[in-house]
Amino acid sequence: MKIAFCADPLAGFKTYKDSTYAMMVEAARRGHEVHAFEQKDMAIVGGAVLANARRIRITDTTGTEADWFEADAPAAHRLQAFDAVIMRKDPPFDMEYIYATYLLELAESQGARVFNRPAAVRSNNEKLAITQFPQFIAPTLVTSDDARIRAFHAEHRDIILKPLDGMGGAGIFRVRDDGMNLGAIIETLTVNGRTTIMVQRFIPAIAKGDKRILLIGGAVVPFCLARIPQGGEVRGNLAAGGLGVAQPISARDREIAEALAPVLAQRGLLLVGLDVIGDFMTEINVTSPTCFQEITQQTGFNVPALFMDAVEKAI
Repeated sequence: MKIAFCADPLAGFKTYKDSTYAMMVEAARRGHEVHAFEQKDMAIVGGAVLANARRIRITDTTGTEADWFEADAPAAHRLQAFDAVIMRKDPPFDMEYIYATYLLELAESQGARVFNRPAAVRSNNEKLAITQFPQFIAPTLVTSDDARIRAFHAEHRDIILKPLDGMGGAGIFRVRDDGMNLGAIIETLTVNGRTTIMVQRFIPAIAKGDKRILLIGGAVVPFCLARIPQGGEVRGNLAAGGLGVAQPISARDREIAEALAPVLAQRGLLLVGLDVIGDFMTEINVTSPTCFQEITQQTGFNVPALFMDAVEKAI
């Protein structure tokens, strides 16, 4: 098979932990051709969606070398010429990202097989999507209104505020009972009431980790990665310095995951990363879910192999 990955620049990959790298290694191990292009490399030419993609050969599968691949010169390919196109561009989910989903959706109509489906990625905001499953979430408010946020704080006393388009824990604030800096935080995140944000009751179980649970092809990976805050930090995200500890999923984790897995798979989301703190789901990650390598290395469960099995089955 010929598999193309839409990703960030390959030279910047941290291969010791990068999930896209792990996918590529597994694809190459199975004898598939691996190609790569960036979001900016796509274009509509004469009505067809093209990408200036490079075929790559992986020269290091250990995740220890900076120069881990060799690449051919870029060449223009119609996206439907690939057996699978895997969208792995990291957020921010800005207008360029949205435009990319439109191009990929047009490519689908021309015969390309894209994972995750671009319309599904566009329709399932990683923060807002949890509100479709209220039985699994903590008290949550979505608004840009100062008065509503202050009333929510008055009711719950300890809250988390975050933007709807962030990643890696960026822009997340905790406000405790004393309300210290609440006004300034509201002004900053809502841009003085012009931008909608999410506010949630603080979940004390964050001390035991923000768990990443992976759903692949409608199946639940039996291990999660608990990302545990370090050094007084409220955020467990690995990008914010959290410590990643793989562990079996709990009964509650499985309840949430098994309820969502068929629903999200039906929408065209082959790979999903659920974030769960304690007993509550906090995010549904659909753009470029991670933690493949950490779970595989710590448990022996081969997450990249399960992912590539799902891709092969889907096409």
